[in-house]
Amino acid sequence: MAGSSRQALIRDPWLRLRVRAWPILQTAAAAVASWYLARLLLSEQQPVFASIAAVIALGATYGQRSERAIELIGGVVVGIGVADLLVRAIGSGPAQIGLMVLLAMSAAVILGGGPLLVTEAAVSAILLVVLEPTSAGLAGSRVVEALVGGGVALAVSALAFPPDPAIVVARSAQGIFGGLGRTLEELAAALTDRDTARAQAALQAAREMDGDVRGLDEAIALGRETARFTLGRRSSRAELYRYERGARQIDFAVRNTRVLARHVVRFLRNGRAAPPELAAAMHDLSLAVWALAAELDDTARGGREVRRHASRAAGRAIESFESDRDLGLAEIVAGIRSTAIDLVRAAEAGASSGEPHVETPTEELLIELPASQVTAQSPA
Repeated sequence: MAGSSRQALIRDPWLRLRVRAWPILQTAAAAVASWYLARLLLSEQQPVFASIAAVIALGATYGQRSERAIELIGGVVVGIGVADLLVRAIGSGPAQIGLMVLLAMSAAVILGGGPLLVTEAAVSAILLVVLEPTSAGLAGSRVVEALVGGGVALAVSALAFPPDPAIVVARSAQGIFGGLGRTLEELAAALTDRDTARAQAALQAAREMDGDVRGLDEAIALGRETARFTLGRRSSRAELYRYERGARQIDFAVRNTRVLARHVVRFLRNGRAAPPELAAAMHDLSLAVWALAAELDDTARGGREVRRHASRAAGRAIESFESDRDLGLAEIVAGIRSTAIDLVRAAEAGASSGEPHVETPTEELLIELPASQVTAQSPA
């Protein structure tokens, strides 16, 4: 699901535009607002640096942390200040541009700036020379313009009500669950049919999920930033915290599934037939994934369905090994058990309680709940 949506986004340029239409509109509005505000404050006829700073800073706040946006604003200020002083002293020209870039970047480094600040200082110095080669005595006004533009950008990003960060994170997590569940279903089918090619395809799908996991981490980081600085999204912080607690275990589940798929491929290449209980265990593991996807959206479930399916998966896997104590089979059994534990821990970590999370001891995680107890405790 996640992979197909990315492919559709790549193929459809109008879809790409619709996805980015709101931040583009925000950026345009910030550029115009900063122009008029700088003109009002400074009586400048062409306050171009205010608009440039707004575009740069707002572009940084969309998908990056506000600290990096502030770093970019600092780079604009340093670059403009250094370049304006040098233009008055040595004039403008290709050689002067090189010297200004050198000095602006050096000043940014001395001030302790990171890569963004250093690069932006150089860009801003070039812009000042190219746009106003005869400027003199304008360093103060250009610095104020940059501050005005950056301030407008941060204000727009904080007040323009971006999409609910909790929804963005939830969608990212659901994409992982979709890929993880399908991969486990394919591995179960491959074991049943002794289909090595199908297992190999499942292994490739598991390897491609690393990008989805990184996407979840980025969505959580951006969500925290949005909830912290956007007044209308602060209520999302509790929901984001739930996903943040579960993200580590989700990552472990993806990694262990990749290892599990590799063991299945190796087992089938050796021409071995898997006990029926092993494929059933793999299917139960996929059910645990689907249950986790549902329970992170509905915290009232309390992780009971995840634990029931995961416990059954581990139990069936152990039963299959007792009937055939093959080393390759033992690797698969261990992988099923490890993944089952990861899923149960993810469900526990994503519980709705705001109290600090205390992990259940591993030996207690996979004690299967009776079906009657799960049914009785499940929400109506």
